[in-house]
Amino acid sequence: MFQRHRAQQARFYRDLEAKLGRAQRNNRKRQVKSIHAKIANRRKDSLHKFSRAFVDRARRITVGDVSASAMAKTWMAKSVLDAGWSMLRGMLRYKCDHAGVGYAEVNEANTTRTCSSCGCLSGPTGLAGLSIRRWTCSDCGAEHDRDQNAAQNIARLGCETPCPSGHGSPGF
Repeated sequence: MFQRHRAQQARFYRDLEAKLGRAQRNNRKRQVKSIHAKIANRRKDSLHKFSRAFVDRARRITVGDVSASAMAKTWMAKSVLDAGWSMLRGMLRYKCDHAGVGYAEVNEANTTRTCSSCGCLSGPTGLAGLSIRRWTCSDCGAEHDRDQNAAQNIARLGCETPCPSGHGSPGF
């Protein structure tokens, strides 16, 4: 029914962070600029390859509307920015348009807490609940992995969401 695909762990910035720091401390502006360009080019290349492979395998792609700019203000900022989520969404959008693949962005609020079996909102809540990776629905008794449950709910929401005109195949 649903498959989970992952990109390689993005470490474009972190791999060159020490070298960049040395260049910045030594006030080597040209080298700093070169390292930043190398990081950006590696990130773009990887995202292009991943998004192309993903679009080639899919008939419809549904993504959650995660706000990368909001996540960049948290303690995960370097990792979020290094992954290039917004850039990936943009690439998926235009490649889906070009390939005739359905593309939808859905509101992913409560997708980790909603039971994918019965639809009741019974998952763990609050900041303390974020550390709970497996939970059992209080209504139907189904056991859920937090990430897989969210992916199933996002996929279901994607099937319910019509593609905007001009975005992929409307017949899906």
